[in-house]
Amino acid sequence: MTRIRSQVVALVALSILICCQAPLLGADKKPAASSPTPSPDAVSAKTAFWEMYKMAHTWAADLVPLTVESKSVAGTKAAGGKYVMWSATFGSLKLHQARVFTYSAVTKAPDMRKGVIVGNPLPWPGPTRDALPFQTSDFAVDSDAIYNTAFAQASAWAKAHPDKDVTFSLGNAARFSGPVWYVLWGDSKSGFGVFVNAKSGAVVNQKK
Repeated sequence: MTRIRSQVVALVALSILICCQAPLLGADKKPAASSPTPSPDAVSAKTAFWEMYKMAHTWAADLVPLTVESKSVAGTKAAGGKYVMWSATFGSLKLHQARVFTYSAVTKAPDMRKGVIVGNPLPWPGPTRDALPFQTSDFAVDSDAIYNTAFAQASAWAKAHPDKDVTFSLGNAARFSGPVWYVLWGDSKSGFGVFVNAKSGAVVNQKK
């Protein structure tokens, strides 16, 4: 049981904790280049989130959002903050459980179908400093607008590494004043990461 709880805490905290490992390079104020065209079925985070939220609410009326993350799907193209697949982790204080919901905008045989897939419930000990829940009202700025803001900071690095994928993760931690998007070009060891406030859409400096 202790091992399972540790896995759940790690899952919930991942999108925030991984941010600490990626270099936050100096801002670059060059204008953003036009983004590649995403797959026609790709959707923004909010579109996927509300589909998952509706399903999660039938599981636990007291649910709290913990994370939202983009997912890569072979054969599809993500661009401009839109993806064909997103996941969201919700917690229930009453049930002491967390559950991962996944939304896919496409069907790809044999394992992926369009709509929401519900993961199995796992024990959840509740919020920690590194993995706090957030209010849906604080998730105000959608991922396409977040992308534009982040790209204004990362444009020089992104242009120098055009083959690197971009990932999105939304979460909350005590060192921030509210939930933040973490937009990462490349990986946590050698990529370029930008924090953006999910409510205001402004770039956030990481607190040490």
